[in-house]
Amino acid sequence: MPMTEPEPATVPPSQDYWRDYLEKGEPYIRWGRHVFSALPGNPRCRLCTVPFKGAGGRTMRLFGYRPSDGNPNVCNTCQNALIKHHGGAEVDGTMLFADIRGSTTLAEGMAPGDFRELMERFYRVATRAVIGEDGAIDKFVGDELVAMFYTGLAGEHHPARAVKAAQAILRGTGHGTPEGPWLPVGAGVHTGRVWFGAVGEAPHVELTSLGDVVNTTARLAGAAGAGEVIVSADAASVSGIDPGVEHRSLQVKGKVQPIEVVVVGIGTPIHD
Repeated sequence: MPMTEPEPATVPPSQDYWRDYLEKGEPYIRWGRHVFSALPGNPRCRLCTVPFKGAGGRTMRLFGYRPSDGNPNVCNTCQNALIKHHGGAEVDGTMLFADIRGSTTLAEGMAPGDFRELMERFYRVATRAVIGEDGAIDKFVGDELVAMFYTGLAGEHHPARAVKAAQAILRGTGHGTPEGPWLPVGAGVHTGRVWFGAVGEAPHVELTSLGDVVNTTARLAGAAGAGEVIVSADAASVSGIDPGVEHRSLQVKGKVQPIEVVVVGIGTPIHD
């Protein structure tokens, strides 16, 4: 049989959309985050940052903004965009995980309602820190924050901004104060290729990040002590972290080779 040229590979439209959004940015989202993040009120849409409650939330409801029925973590406008552009793309990105140390022991000694209020306080601090450095909140899983920083929102220096967000979380939870932290938190930061996009079936569609970088960052956060940000060597090399900071070689579960990292505190300068 005669040989024929293979058909050129086609890229799903959703992948085109997500790659452009993640690498170049979406003007509406950038504008919305700049305006909406200045309005008072929590919780917020994890994508455009429009507030759902408080004075800002009451104002935005007059313009039709409300939590989505399919995913209360994003607004109805952003949820419609996720459904329309279901899918995602693989891009360079930086992950941030922040864990509460000893949350099981904390919960054991508190009434459930009091522990919920403590978690809500942590969520507010973490949300402000991530939004302040133009990151995207992937999810809160119990006592853990998962966030991603990518060029379209945080710019080319997204690794440094992820580290700064982690430092802001530590400051916001009282690390470095004479009284000590009101909540012990450790964090991990790693950078590399990440798949980011919308998963699930309409109307229950939500944002998530997938890949080895995500799993590795979770391991780094798990190895961090209270008041520490463990940053992979890959992320540290492009974050402008002082080369004189503490270096470690970590052997983490699931990895054959040790991971080279540096340890950052709230006062470590970041020269991005």
